[in-house]
Amino acid sequence: MFPEHRDLISKLKNTDLHFTNLFNRHNELDQKIKNIESAIEVASHEAIEALKKEKLHLKDEIYAILIKANNA
Repeated sequence: MFPEHRDLISKLKNTDLHFTNLFNRHNELDQKIKNIESAIEVASHEAIEALKKEKLHLKDEIYAILIKANNA
């Protein structure tokens, strides 16, 4: 996710607890969705859609933080 911001992501993960929590939650959701799509876990279509929406919201929030930090 956002390879062009790899260095900034590393910096923020070490200095910004809120960013770290968002980043970790996004990764958890990504893995859960992959597990469901691979039939390792079971979930309804509605549950999968809710997880994907939450993941997208987190990605948007992470991107906004990256842009703000990059412009600072």
